[in-house]
Amino acid sequence: MAPTVSDLAAVVYSGDMAHGDAADALVRDFCQGLQRAGWRVGGLVQRRLPAPGGGKPLLELEDVRTGQVFPISQRLGALSRACSLDTGGVAQASGVLRQALADGVHLAVTNRFGELEATGGGFAAEIAALAGGGIPVLTVIAHKHVDAWRRFTGGLGEELPARPAALRDWFTLAAGREVPA
Repeated sequence: MAPTVSDLAAVVYSGDMAHGDAADALVRDFCQGLQRAGWRVGGLVQRRLPAPGGGKPLLELEDVRTGQVFPISQRLGALSRACSLDTGGVAQASGVLRQALADGVHLAVTNRFGELEATGGGFAAEIAALAGGGIPVLTVIAHKHVDAWRRFTGGLGEELPARPAALRDWFTLAAGREVPA
């Protein structure tokens, strides 16, 4: 009997920006590799950019299929310590995930399961709809949100180390067929 695996998986990172950026790059590279191999991948990956004039880095989401970019940071100034997330940008980007569901992609990727998703906002509804539609979903999560992830997935979500082989092994089982190295 083949092992079973959840359609929901998160690459867990330690929480600092450098590890989060590395997890983002890992997921982006994994998606690009799948696309080169002929898999249909849809969703969003995150990029962190230095803010002009200093301050909090700027965040943007990139549609993995089209390359369209969605800025999700408000520019609050170099001295601001307030949350700079632009929920309007997040809402606009959510259409990419709804389109991935409509298109029946082989893999959907969301940039993060973070503060918004932990409280039922952000992309929580889209993640649930994708998984409910039988589409494997891969996301990135800071260690501080693991408990919220476990509640969201009913303890059934996979928690993956930031290693290419871990993503490949999970997706091979989730997709039900071998994924090339």
